[in-house]
Amino acid sequence: MSDTALFPLSDEHKMIRDTARDFAQNEIAPIAAEFDESGEFPHATIKKMGAMGFMGIEVPEQYGGAGMDTLSYVLALEEISKADAAHGVVMSVNNSLYCHGILKFGTEEQKQKFITPVASGKSVGAYSLTEPMSGSDASTMKSRATRDGDFYILNGRKSWVTSGPVADYIVVFMMTDPAKKAKGISAFLVDAKTPGYVRAKKEPKLGIRASATSEIIFEDCKIPVANRLGEEGEGFKIAMTVLDVGRIGIGAQALGIAEAAYEASVAYAKEREAFGQKIGEFQGTGFKIADMKTRIEAARLMIYNAAMAKERSKTTGERFTLQSSTAKLFASETAMFCAHAAVQIHGGMGYSKELPVERYFRDAKITEIYEGTSEIQRLVISRAELGLR
Repeated sequence: MSDTALFPLSDEHKMIRDTARDFAQNEIAPIAAEFDESGEFPHATIKKMGAMGFMGIEVPEQYGGAGMDTLSYVLALEEISKADAAHGVVMSVNNSLYCHGILKFGTEEQKQKFITPVASGKSVGAYSLTEPMSGSDASTMKSRATRDGDFYILNGRKSWVTSGPVADYIVVFMMTDPAKKAKGISAFLVDAKTPGYVRAKKEPKLGIRASATSEIIFEDCKIPVANRLGEEGEGFKIAMTVLDVGRIGIGAQALGIAEAAYEASVAYAKEREAFGQKIGEFQGTGFKIADMKTRIEAARLMIYNAAMAKERSKTTGERFTLQSSTAKLFASETAMFCAHAAVQIHGGMGYSKELPVERYFRDAKITEIYEGTSEIQRLVISRAELGLR
C-alpha cells in the first residue's frame, strides 16, 4: 500500500504500518490456518501485539497505550487483518469498543483500573450489547441491572461476545429502567473474576474462528456503583458513540481481507496457465482484478477519511457517524466482493483449504453483519441524509 494524494503518510504512520506488516506476515500469517482450523484463541500472538502497542494504539501512554492517532490505528489494523481477520477483530474490539468508551466516558479511577492492563496487552477486553433476542434493536434487551445501595446486581444473558471466553474485563449494557426503553439502558464495567459472571456457550462460527466468541450469563453478579460507566440511562448513547468508532475498525479489518484476497488473485493470475496462456491474460480475469483494485482503493479513501474525521472530533467534538457508516458499509461489501472474486479466479484451488482464499471468503462475511449490519448502515446513512430521527 502506498500513500495517497489525499492522505500522505508521515514517517510515524509509515513506521507503525511497516511494523504491523512485518509482525503480521512473520508472526501471524504462518499460524493463521492452524488456529482457524482448531478454533483456539491465539494467546501468544495477542500478548505480543499488546507488547508492541497494537492493543491500545490511541490510548495515552499514561494508561498503557501507544498514544498515537486514529490513522495509525487503521493502518496497523489493516495489516494485521490482512494476515488474519481473527487477530484483527480482537485488536479492533480492544481498541475501539472497549478502550475508547472508557477513555471518553470513564472516570480517572476507571481508566487506571480497566484500560491500563488491556491497552498494554496484559489483559483482554470485551464489549457486550447483543442478546439472544436483541440485536440491531438494543432497546428490547432483557438483561437487568438493579440498584442495591452501593452496588448493582446484574442478571441476564448476553450473546456474541467477541473474546468472551478469554476476556478479563468487559463493558456490558443492561436495562436499569425498562419503562424508558433505550433511555433506560446503562453501561457497566465488570471484572470477569466477579462471582456470578459465567462464561457460557462458545459459538461455532463460519469465519474468524480464532477469535473466541461466546455467551455470557450474569447470575446475581454484584458490582460496585463505582463500576457504572457514565450516568444511569446513558448506556444507549455510550453504545452508539462507541459503535461509530468500532465501525471504522471493522472497515479497516474488511480492507485487510480484501487486500489479501486481491494480492493472492494477482499472484495466481500471473502463475496459472489455461489454454496456452496465463489466466490473467483473459479479459474475464483481468476485469475481476480491475474491479477488485478499484473497490479497494475507494474503500481505503473512505476509511482514512473516517479516521481523520474521528481524529478531528477529539478537538472539535464533531460527530463522524456518517463517515464511519459509509466506510464500514462499502469496505465490508468490498471484502465480500473481493473474496468471492478470488475464489472464482482460483477455481478449484479457491475452494480448497490448501490455500487461504477460502478462509478470506469465510472471514469476509462477518464484516457485513457485526457492529451494525449492512442494512443498519443503510438505515443510518439514509436517515441522516433525509434529516429523519
